[in-house]
Amino acid sequence: MSRAGWEQLVSAALMGSDRGAGVTAASVLEQAAVEVVARRAGQMPVRAEPLAAAPVESLPLVSSRAADRLARMLAGEHSRLIGEWLELAVEHGVRVPARLIPQLLDLGARDRSVRAHLGVLTGARGRWLAGLNPSWAYLHQESSGEGLLDHGVWEFGSSGDRRAFLQRLRAASPGDARELLAVGWDKESPAERAVFLGTFADGLSLDDEPFLEATLDDRRREVRRAAADLLTRLRGSRLGQRMAERAAGLLVRAGNTLTVELPELCDSAMERDGIRSELPAGRSGGRKSWWLQQLIAHTPLDFWPGHLGLSVSEITRLTIPDWGREVVMGWTRAAILQHDPGWARALFDLEPLTDLLAVLPPAEQSHRAAELVRAKSVNGQLIMMLGGIARPWSGPLAAAVLERVVEVAASQPWNAGELAKLAAERLNPALHDQLGHLPDDLHVLPTTLRFRFDLTKEFS
Repeated sequence: MSRAGWEQLVSAALMGSDRGAGVTAASVLEQAAVEVVARRAGQMPVRAEPLAAAPVESLPLVSSRAADRLARMLAGEHSRLIGEWLELAVEHGVRVPARLIPQLLDLGARDRSVRAHLGVLTGARGRWLAGLNPSWAYLHQESSGEGLLDHGVWEFGSSGDRRAFLQRLRAASPGDARELLAVGWDKESPAERAVFLGTFADGLSLDDEPFLEATLDDRRREVRRAAADLLTRLRGSRLGQRMAERAAGLLVRAGNTLTVELPELCDSAMERDGIRSELPAGRSGGRKSWWLQQLIAHTPLDFWPGHLGLSVSEITRLTIPDWGREVVMGWTRAAILQHDPGWARALFDLEPLTDLLAVLPPAEQSHRAAELVRAKSVNGQLIMMLGGIARPWSGPLAAAVLERVVEVAASQPWNAGELAKLAAERLNPALHDQLGHLPDDLHVLPTTLRFRFDLTKEFS
C-alpha cells in the first residue's frame, strides 16, 4: 500500500467509515490487517548475539520447604511477612531459587526496604537479570555480600559492594577507612560521598574531625548535612561549639519560663554548618522558626544544663510561651541524633515518639512501651507508635499488648483487630501455642504467629 493509501485508511478510521465512499468498517479493519502483516514481513532480520550465561553461584540454595513458603507469600499468603523471610535467609547465608527471582526483583522495584536483602539473596543470577531489565537496575546499587575484605572490591565493585567494604573496614580500622576514602574523595559522585560518610558513625572520634570539617565545604548540600550530623554527635567538635554560641543568646531562662528569640538571618557560615536556609516543601511556619529548630537540633545537649542552670528533666518542664513547639522538636532531633538516653527519657514523657524510645536500652523500651499500652486508649496513634518498635516483642510489652487486645475486643473491634494484626507480626512466634484464651474473632494472632514459627523453623 502506498503512503497516500495508508493515509486514506487512517482518515477513514478516524472520521468514520460512513463518510468514506464505499468504505465499511469491516473493509477498514481488513485493509489495516493486510498492511500490518506486509510491513512486518518486509522487515530485514537483525543479527543478534546470544546472551552470555549467568555466572556460577557461590551461596547454597535455600531449602525447598522454605522456598515453597516464600512462593506462597509472594502469591499473597501472609505477604506482609516477606521482609522477615528475607531477613532470615540473609542471616543463614542462602540464596533464593531462580524461579522466584523475577517476582522478588519486581517487589524490590516497588519496595525499597527489601532491596538490601535482594542484593544478597538473588545471587549472581539476580545481577545478571538486573542487567537485562532497567526496572531492576537498582540491584547494582546493593551489596552482594561477597568479597567484602578484598581491596579489589573498592576499586572495581558495585556501589553497594564498595559501601559494604568501607563499612567493614571502618569497623576494623576507622583510620584506614578514612584515609582510603580521602584519597579518591573528589572522584566520587555527590550521592556516593553522602552514603560513604554514613559509615563514619561506626567508631566516630575526634580523629575524624579534620576530614569532616573539610567536608563541610562540599558543594553539595546532602554531603554537608551528613558531615554536620556526624560532627553534632561528636563531643567536643568545633561545629558543636559554634552551634552553642549561636543558640546561647536565643534561649534565656527567667525563673520557670524560657524566653525564645528567633535568629535574624541564616548566613553562609550557618549554611556551611548544615543549616538549611529554605523551608522544606510542605512545612508550615516561617523560615526563622525553621532556622531555630535546626540550630537547637545541632547544639550539643550537654550545653543546656550549664547554660540554663537546670537538670534535663527540669529543662523539659519549663514554660515556653513562644516557639515552644520548635524548641522541643529541636531537642527531640538532637536527642535522636546524639543518642542521648537522658534527654530521650525526659522528652518521651512530653510526647511518646517511637524514635525517642529507640534511643533507650531494649529492656527500658519494653517497659515504657508497656506503660503506654496500659495507660492510653487503643487508637491509631498508639498503634502507629508501636509500629516503630522492632520485633520480637517480649516481656512487659508482649504481656501488655495481649491484655489490651482481649480487653477492647468487644468495645473496639476494629482497633483491637489492628493491634492484634500488628502484634502477630512483632511478638515472639514461640508464643503461638499460648493464646488459646483469645476470642475467635482475634484468630489472626495465633494463626500468624504459627505461620512465623513454622517459617523460622524451616531455616533451622
